[in-house]
Amino acid sequence: MAFIPYSRQQIEQADIDAVVEVLQSDFLTQGPAIERFEKDFAERHQVAHAVALSNATAALHIACLALGVGQGSRVWTSPNSFVASANCALYCGAEIDFVDIDPDSRNMSVERLREKLEGAKAEGTLPDVVIPVDFSGMPCDLEDIRALADEYGFRILQDASHATGAEYQGKPVGGQYADASVFSFHAVKIVTSAEGGMVTTQDAELAKKIALLRSHGVTRDADLLEHAPEGGWYYEQVDLGYNYRITDVQAALGASQLERIDTMQAERAARADRYDEILADLPLKLPKRFNDRSSAWHLYVVELTDEAKCDRATLFAAMREAGIGVNVHYIPIHTQPHYERLGFARGDFPAAEAYYDRAITIPLFPAMTDEEQDRVAQVIREHVA
Repeated sequence: MAFIPYSRQQIEQADIDAVVEVLQSDFLTQGPAIERFEKDFAERHQVAHAVALSNATAALHIACLALGVGQGSRVWTSPNSFVASANCALYCGAEIDFVDIDPDSRNMSVERLREKLEGAKAEGTLPDVVIPVDFSGMPCDLEDIRALADEYGFRILQDASHATGAEYQGKPVGGQYADASVFSFHAVKIVTSAEGGMVTTQDAELAKKIALLRSHGVTRDADLLEHAPEGGWYYEQVDLGYNYRITDVQAALGASQLERIDTMQAERAARADRYDEILADLPLKLPKRFNDRSSAWHLYVVELTDEAKCDRATLFAAMREAGIGVNVHYIPIHTQPHYERLGFARGDFPAAEAYYDRAITIPLFPAMTDEEQDRVAQVIREHVA
């Protein structure tokens, strides 16, 4: 019986043709396909600026730098995410901390954030940047977080790596409330460029800073030069940047995928709706729906309830044995050995830990069939009911 992965990229002939066109062009990198991808992405997300990068981790890193994060800065994020959401602050020499999650949305809890901010204000340890994470593609409570940012004076860097195609308050994520938002185009994401990332922002100066930092801090922009040009070849390194450039090959694939985002998003949503139906009678906590936002459905995560007849480890092993590529997203960041050495410990963020102990990600991707979904549901039913 064929293996069912937890996710699978959807590559069509139009994607292949777009990549071949670049391979036969004059530019494999640093060419026009990148600017086209950025323009199309910005228009799709109703935002003024989009800057493409080599991956979302790089995007998080230099977005932090562009927002002023450095030695002595404080950054807070969600413990329920991949380690990159916290590592980006450490790359800048900042101090990292976490805000526990809301058990229903599995995103950063506004209530816990407010409580932590009140305590930090009294202690003089308010954060400089907060990084809420749109876990599984479900947008965070950005309007409420924006209100707290205005009250307590921090910047918002939205980690929307899972959320390309998601909507919040009737608009695409990436253009509202956050100072900057980061998207991922890894192979298992909604839109893929194999590897790649994007930062969106309404702030022209912030976008210019990120674009500078992605290419060594080197520029030929006359407005940024500190000395008179010596000739047409002249460039200057005006900041300490990185080689975080995306290629035209990747950008062409991403732009081609973006043209089908509505169709792929609808297919993901339909699969999620069907899971809601065929798993409804099982002892599982299913993803919560919210009236003011729609998930991108990067992941479909269920949690075993107390009534389940097996634990998560048993179900995980049984699903893998049956050829179903389940996964777990995520081991809480603060329990990783590197973060334990920074002083964090299990028990620090109980909601994230309770979620992790019961969570399992089941397969969901646009090309998934009813038969594959039924097979997933049947194996779950055999073990938990």
